Amino acid sequence: MTKALIIGGGIAGAVTAMALRKAGIDAEIFEAYPTGADDVGAFLVLFANGLEALRVIDAHGPVAAHSFPAQRVEFLDGSGERLGERPIAGAAQGTDLGPRTLRRATLYQVLHAEAARRQIAVRHGKRLVGAETVRTADGTRVIASFADGSRAEGDLLIGADGLHSVTRTLIDPAAPRPRYTGQNTVCGYVRETEVPLPPDTYTMIRGKRAFFGCTRAPDGAVWWFANIPGTELDRTGPPDTAPGAWRERVAELFADDDTPAAALVRASGDRLIASSAYDLATIPTWHTDTMVVLGDAAHAAAPNAAQGASMAIEDGIVLARCLRDRPDPHSAFAAYEELRRERVEKVVAASAGMAKLTATGATQGPVPRYGAPRDGAARDRAAADDWLTGYRIEW
Repeated sequence: MTKALIIGGGIAGAVTAMALRKAGIDAEIFEAYPTGADDVGAFLVLFANGLEALRVIDAHGPVAAHSFPAQRVEFLDGSGERLGERPIAGAAQGTDLGPRTLRRATLYQVLHAEAARRQIAVRHGKRLVGAETVRTADGTRVIASFADGSRAEGDLLIGADGLHSVTRTLIDPAAPRPRYTGQNTVCGYVRETEVPLPPDTYTMIRGKRAFFGCTRAPDGAVWWFANIPGTELDRTGPPDTAPGAWRERVAELFADDDTPAAALVRASGDRLIASSAYDLATIPTWHTDTMVVLGDAAHAAAPNAAQGASMAIEDGIVLARCLRDRPDPHSAFAAYEELRRERVEKVVAASAGMAKLTATGATQGPVPRYGAPRDGAARDRAAADDWLTGYRIEW
């Protein structure tokens, strides 16, 4: 049986391993960190395309059970004026299809529980430092080397090792680096608040100095995020800003707005997490004869489109299908790239456009209004949602 070495034990790695198992390919996951479930305070949204991709490998049920839905999004400007609302793509199809909101750590834990149930091995503390392709009498093999001195051998190596991928640089040492977008994303939670928020809704606020979004969970807590201008954070060391300082900094950015954002931020506890926003629009080389990248290792979108996890899930399942159907890894990798490159680069560009729209200073221009699809612009938005969240994988 063909054996794949998957580098990276996050969302992309777990999904790819399960998809490969469905395709009849053995897979082993190698994770750099001693434990998983990083970013315990951050949350994300899976839209219909991500949930439908998980359905292909029968992993959508546990994810739906550990998340909650939203049916619509409403828009406010910094003065508190309501600009309109519209249904979220996929919501009308049923609450098990998306969009679903959950903590990133929860998604990690659910997917890894599914992988463990399917007896997929995960090796922790395995930081990739090198890989070489060797020719043997039995064919081509790839040997991965790890920082602890150990090695692993397989028929192919899949880099699901994220934004700062080692696999990407092994495939192409001149590959572009991720671009810092000039924004930090801060996530927080409010256990109790009297701020009125509509049910089953994401409220999006385009403030004068930053962008804010929030939704109410079934237990009454408010989950919020803010995209704020700032310098790139140090990702190699411990956080250099305490939760209380982040809380005050974010609240101050919304203090001059006539919206609930500042009050919600100030009512938050210390469970705040901040991260830098990056994107990676394109890389020239996705694969060699034995190695390939997927998810954030191959392409990364700014968080504005909320499609990072869904794109990684789609990647893993399409790659597994190509490996099942093609005679060798090289031709499978080429088919996978052909199927995925245009779509993911379009998502990266779309998310970058959203980031510009909501960036500081954008409010100096005309503020768009959102409503039911009655005019051409609204129909265009509905069509855009369809290409993005209406995507389905034929297994």
